Amino acid sequence: MSRFIVQGKAIIDRQVVPDQIVICEDEKITFVGPKQDEVPDIVIDNGYIAPGYVDIHIHGSNGYDVMDGTKKSLEEISKSLVKYGITSFLATTLTAEIDDLAKVLRICKEAAEETGFGAEILGIHLEGPWINKAHKGAQNEKHVVPPALEDAKLLLEAAGGRLKVVTLAPEQPDAKQVIKYLSANGVKVSVGHSNAAYETVKEAIGHGLSHVTHCCNAMRGLHHREPGVVGAAMYHDELTIELIADGVHVHPVVMSILHRIKTTERMVLVSDGMRAVGMEDGEYDLGGLRVYLKNGEARLGDGTLAGSTLTLDQAVRNMVSLCGVPLAHAVAMASEIPANAIGCGHRKGRLAVGCDADFILLDEELNVVKTFVGGKLLDINY
Repeated sequence: MSRFIVQGKAIIDRQVVPDQIVICEDEKITFVGPKQDEVPDIVIDNGYIAPGYVDIHIHGSNGYDVMDGTKKSLEEISKSLVKYGITSFLATTLTAEIDDLAKVLRICKEAAEETGFGAEILGIHLEGPWINKAHKGAQNEKHVVPPALEDAKLLLEAAGGRLKVVTLAPEQPDAKQVIKYLSANGVKVSVGHSNAAYETVKEAIGHGLSHVTHCCNAMRGLHHREPGVVGAAMYHDELTIELIADGVHVHPVVMSILHRIKTTERMVLVSDGMRAVGMEDGEYDLGGLRVYLKNGEARLGDGTLAGSTLTLDQAVRNMVSLCGVPLAHAVAMASEIPANAIGCGHRKGRLAVGCDADFILLDEELNVVKTFVGGKLLDINY
């Protein structure tokens, strides 16, 4: 039986609690509470013990992309993410031909069944192809198609129970049937890359829509006479929202407004990271489109933002420094809340007895010092 003890300030139940110990045995957390006579393996004098981050929207990292369609790429992405404190994630796809997506989903399913090499693959986020070309962003327009129940069934089967989130535009033909089908099968349906009017989003909520993909980006914005997708996201408590908190995709003032309205409980920090994460400026591929990375910003040739090179540790720091969000709440939006959103909150995203021993050690500046997945210390210098 493996046993590991760490002591220091711990982020527990959205509070920073001093003089705590976390005991891990056989990949699970077995004790969280005040320090005792136990001799810790690690003592954190200046920093924090935090739950591992959970990124439910990430396409790639370190030169690799989920759409490469190989286990090698998924493993390399997984290994690279631990340096940013990410202990689990959803492998996120891009708009492509249905048959190609099915192949990628099967590979993701197989890779998710293997563990131990890095951040755990919790499942799949299917972003596209059922989107609106008017808000395609950096998705490949030639593969955009209307939602179809037959395609939804094919992709759900290909994912083998690993499909957790589907992003679509609810204004598209037959979206209603697809939303109902996916939600009935335990998939979180998210509005994104959409030009839907407010009433359309409201109706879709009644059919099972419950999430908003990278809120404010690639969607109809808020207008005082037509609330649009953003207005619906703000107004309806049934909707959790994703936020790319880099200060570029969304202005820090709007980031703050969203947090005031949605509160920590309904706000998920995501990276929307692509293969250029952790890489030098240059030219990269994103779903067959050319992306140019300059000064940390990834854009298409016409200037359209193309995913991001944000990482969740930086997103947490940004919420604290740019928006004044309390540290423990910023951490929750990168751990507890995304885990809850995809139905994994019983074992991910918290420092609590019975949860997986996925946790990170942060310094006072909230930089990741060490990352543990299943109680195992992984190499953050990979």
